[in-house]
Amino acid sequence: MAVDREHVLKEAAGLLTRKATASMDEIAKAAGISRATLHRHFAGRDALIRALEDLGLAQFEQALDAARLDEGDAVGALRRLLAEAEPVFAFMAFLCTENQLFEGDLHEGWDRLDARINAVFRRGQEEGCFRIDLSSVWLTEALYGLIGAGAWAVHDGRVARKDLNHSIAELLLGGARRSMEK
Repeated sequence: MAVDREHVLKEAAGLLTRKATASMDEIAKAAGISRATLHRHFAGRDALIRALEDLGLAQFEQALDAARLDEGDAVGALRRLLAEAEPVFAFMAFLCTENQLFEGDLHEGWDRLDARINAVFRRGQEEGCFRIDLSSVWLTEALYGLIGAGAWAVHDGRVARKDLNHSIAELLLGGARRSMEK
């Protein structure tokens, strides 16, 4: 019987976003396969996480595409990004946490995401709606941080899922927006 790799990855992602410390045995069970079969496809947890990183980054890039970041003003683009990416917030939060374990070995997909999100913030600065005293790099990191914190808060039941996009957008934009007051 052939194992559907995509099914295994989706099941692993689903489990790990709920329980980041899940064992390979638990991941195999969630995917409906034996641990031996899981190990034939992924030599160990690191190999599985790398494959999950490919999947998660691709899903986030699809959300960036769907958000049409080049259309309209930067604030609207950021709001569309949050709406389109919400289904993968928990997955991205997990990947950001796991990424800390791979010192100096950063997946090039993160650079692509960073560049696209940085461009939205830079455009917002050029449009005069985002603060120029905060770099676009910092605003991008703040966005990732809020996505991660929000996803874990929803997971723990401290924040309602329906409030997450609004909460992230308002907190980030409230701090990022350029004040016209002197």
